[in-house]
Amino acid sequence: MNRYLPVARQHFFAAFASTSVVVKSISATVILLYLLSWVVDTVYVLGVTPGYLFPPNFWIWTLVTHSVVEQHLWDMAVSLGTVIAAGRLLEPLWGALELLIFFAVVNVSVGVLSGFSYLLTYVASFNLDYLFAVHIHGMLGFLGGVLVALKQTMGDLTVLRVPQVRLKVAPMLVLLTLAVLRLTTLLETTAPLASYGYGLLSGWVYLRFYQKHSRGRGDMSDHFAFASFFPEILQPVVGLVAGLVHGLLVKIRVCRKMVKRYDVGAPSSITISLPGTDPQDAERRRQLALKALNERLKRVEDQSAWPNMEDEEEDEEIVVRADTSLPSEREASSTPGGAGASQSPVVQESSIISFEDAPAKS
Repeated sequence: MNRYLPVARQHFFAAFASTSVVVKSISATVILLYLLSWVVDTVYVLGVTPGYLFPPNFWIWTLVTHSVVEQHLWDMAVSLGTVIAAGRLLEPLWGALELLIFFAVVNVSVGVLSGFSYLLTYVASFNLDYLFAVHIHGMLGFLGGVLVALKQTMGDLTVLRVPQVRLKVAPMLVLLTLAVLRLTTLLETTAPLASYGYGLLSGWVYLRFYQKHSRGRGDMSDHFAFASFFPEILQPVVGLVAGLVHGLLVKIRVCRKMVKRYDVGAPSSITISLPGTDPQDAERRRQLALKALNERLKRVEDQSAWPNMEDEEEDEEIVVRADTSLPSEREASSTPGGAGASQSPVVQESSIISFEDAPAKS
């Protein structure tokens, strides 16, 4: 174990050094507040407490600060790993500003939705612990949003080979793991589960309907539908419920109806849409794919091509002409003086090898 620690530390610092100012600033804030938590109860002051989030207290700043507050070393390691992974995998596709917007949208949504959920739970149970004993903090909400974004951009990537686990199932797999830990009381409160679940939901809603990019807004592809997060056996039911909810939100003007557009004036009938890439990169990939396809088809046509009949007739004519010229050469070699008059290779050969008549028998 001690042999791998220097290598892991080297890779960590190399990854951290290659990130932008946004990632470095968030990471430095997490480390600073973790060190400050040894002296001050930062979770109480900067974390989201549902009873203090709403009037008359109205601690609105906690919606921004709760994500960078950690009390334990392993929690800080998870937070730093999440931010650095987002900087390495998402920032090259989106840019630093878009990553900062995504970070703010997910974390503010997690704070608001979690606070309302615990408020409704208090209304149903009249238990004050749901208002003042619960503290929402940490990067689990942002981790859910990052996993959703990675599913969108590189969902077919294999995370584990034995057993084979792809990145597209990672968001629900982590959610299931947190639910099991809560049921086995290894998690003291439901705050981590609520934070991660709302981060997953808010990240998907933002990327699905609101994220602006060069191709428009949102991502309405089938591989990023809400039902795709669930097992295949449940996808038809989940898709039906999600469609009804979306239709209701469109009617009350919370969401707008998305319309798919097709470019019929494209120079080619083949259109490849790659999520998370620029149109120039997509066009370059499309041209390379078409070039490779054309080369493969041409290779197959060359292997299966039939011989040309005209070429065969020309070859037969040349052979016939060559055969008919042989007797004339023999006649030229049999005439007297023909060996000296002709310069052909046959005459030269006959001048070297002479033939004489055998003497007559007496």
